[in-house]
Amino acid sequence: MAERTTTKTKAAATKKPAARRTPRKAAQEAAAAAQAMEQKMKNSHLGGFADFIREQGVVGLAVGLAIGTAAGDTVKKLVQGFISPVVQFIVGSQKGLEAASTHIEIAGRSADFAWGAFVSSLITLIATAFVIYLIIHFLKLDRLDKKKD
Repeated sequence: MAERTTTKTKAAATKKPAARRTPRKAAQEAAAAAQAMEQKMKNSHLGGFADFIREQGVVGLAVGLAIGTAAGDTVKKLVQGFISPVVQFIVGSQKGLEAASTHIEIAGRSADFAWGAFVSSLITLIATAFVIYLIIHFLKLDRLDKKKD
């Protein structure tokens, strides 16, 4: 039995210890793998799409569109709930500004000018532009695009 033990001990002594993987080497290997993956992506259509997304600011555009849609809906409710009743009171129409129209008859021919719908849409546009201006101004988002000297 003693021989077996010594044989095993000799084999263990001649066996090289496993190479230790240092954190630095692991990081280098991970970086090399990431570069290889990035190179594969660049050569594929997916890489071209990813470059397009990064370069054109599509994510920012999508976020802006979502926020703009929500702001537009909020302003529309503001106009319907607060501004339109005031205009109804001024115009004197119980049906609302949307239904306001003028009927003109000349030489037996008549026409209806539905100016109320246009004015209502114009009020909504102006209110939306004003609210967006206020948001940009008070959050100081207008200064983000200016170059810093």
